[in-house]
Amino acid sequence: MRALLTALGPGWISLRRVIPGVLVAILLAVLARSMSDGVAQGAVGLPKIPLSPVLYAVLLGMLWRNTLGVPAWTNDGLNWAMHRLLRTGIALVGLRLTLAGASAIAVTALPVALGCLATALAAGIIISRLLSVPKRLGVLLAIGTAVCGCTAVVAMSPVIRAKHAETAFAVTCVVLFGCVAMLLYPWVAGHFFGDSPVHAGVFLGTAIHDTSQVIGSALIYSQQAGAPDALSAASVAKLLRNLSIIVLIPAAAWFVRKEEAREEIESTSGKGIEPADRAQGSRADGAPLRPAKSGAVPFFVFAFILFVVVRTAGDSMFHADAPMWHAVVNAGQSASELFLVCGMTAVGLSVSFTDMWRIGWRPLAAGFLVATLVGLCSLMLTLGMYRFFG
Repeated sequence: MRALLTALGPGWISLRRVIPGVLVAILLAVLARSMSDGVAQGAVGLPKIPLSPVLYAVLLGMLWRNTLGVPAWTNDGLNWAMHRLLRTGIALVGLRLTLAGASAIAVTALPVALGCLATALAAGIIISRLLSVPKRLGVLLAIGTAVCGCTAVVAMSPVIRAKHAETAFAVTCVVLFGCVAMLLYPWVAGHFFGDSPVHAGVFLGTAIHDTSQVIGSALIYSQQAGAPDALSAASVAKLLRNLSIIVLIPAAAWFVRKEEAREEIESTSGKGIEPADRAQGSRADGAPLRPAKSGAVPFFVFAFILFVVVRTAGDSMFHADAPMWHAVVNAGQSASELFLVCGMTAVGLSVSFTDMWRIGWRPLAAGFLVATLVGLCSLMLTLGMYRFFG
């Protein structure tokens, strides 16, 4: 056995580091599901309230993190669950959709997504200036709220030369207000779109920041309302926003180069440096201009699309109700829900209230205002699509 473990080498060591944290996430996920089932059935004399296991999972994770604390030995596993496992669950949501179904949802979601994208970018930059938030931090808050939360912040950070502290602040704001929206917006969706799961999903997919938070809120809504279509619609709407990073990252890189070139010209004017030399690219401190890194679309976006194609091809090759194909689709959907609940438990365990207060009131106020405006924009646009176009 020892020889086998030695042969496995780094792979076994990595697995051994991941297992404890994953087991903690699974334990809390099982506890959350038990609490959800118990309350829904009126256990211990409680009123029967159908609440989603995801809601309990996130709240349990946040309570544990901010009271008992999370041991260091669980960090690797929780990070794995929060990223690899959760994104695998998101990709498997694609099995709920065919290309025709995804296209129909995209027609409804695209105008709302574009409106929210424009609102987030404009509001983020303007509000950050009004509150004297550092320019780069304002851009990160705007892009994180507009596109795909933490992923967009991390992708944009090296492009605009953001400091590590600014990146951490932006990620913290996105996590804070995204989690608040994740727990609150399912109730808003139920109030305004109770008879239209697709429009409820479009609202959740365009109003909330990070992909994990969108999926969490859509799971809460779909489990409580018995409307699985909301999860599919929220996934399509969110992935439309994620794809905008293909355009925004190169555009930001171009603006950064242009701004740096302008600042160089101003700082070196009258010093005998030829414009041609400046245009070739050296910063005011003498260092060469680094090519800006372009952010890639997260892999799970392509995996989601692949599973949509697989579902479409499978439905075409077999009858949709063929026993074997039906069993494969159901197994994929069950695995997706299991992975999502475990991943959302890890998300709850990552939320630290102490870190929130360290940011200062200005970035928090800017993040709150931008998030609120995007939520209102999504609600108004989705209501318009719902009432005028059905």
